[in-house]
Amino acid sequence: MKRIALTGGIATGKSVVRAEFERLGVPTVDADVVAREAVAPGTPALAAILARFGSEIIDEHHALDRRRLGAIVFADEASRRDLERIVHPAVQAAINTWLVTTEREGHRLAIAVIPLLYETGRERDFDLVITTACRAEEQLRRVMARDGLTEVQARQRIAAQLSTEEKVRRANFAVWTDGTIEETKRQVLETLERLARPH
Repeated sequence: MKRIALTGGIATGKSVVRAEFERLGVPTVDADVVAREAVAPGTPALAAILARFGSEIIDEHHALDRRRLGAIVFADEASRRDLERIVHPAVQAAINTWLVTTEREGHRLAIAVIPLLYETGRERDFDLVITTACRAEEQLRRVMARDGLTEVQARQRIAAQLSTEEKVRRANFAVWTDGTIEETKRQVLETLERLARPH
């Protein structure tokens, strides 16, 4: 089974691309979804986050207030690294288990969506890498619109990741999402056709 990582900067279209691969029959898993499960109430990861960042990052339902935590970690690199040290091992273990299970089920391809693939040195765990990409000004516009952030906050989140140019340079395939949804879907299909070849 080919293990494929799908990465890309914040708001560059990973969810759209992942959904299209799913629609075309490729099993996928999303590190962001796994991370949310890893920090659910009662988990060891949430207890560790609480110990490090304090009770103000918990909401009235005893769940993680991601917005409050985000404001802290994107403004301070040391805090962000501390959070990553808590969450990433749990996410990595869950994705590894999913990959093993998916291979046992007889699939020829499996895609794991890992936004911080290069930042965490995980590209070595995969056979191939696909990155989503769009123009810098489009990415900034999407982040501000989607998350209701100021330009300064949006730039902090973008700056916390490797640049789109560097991700495109390192990846085996790039899907550009500046155009229409149909254009993005066409690129996904073309990429899948290339992935499905024996070599």
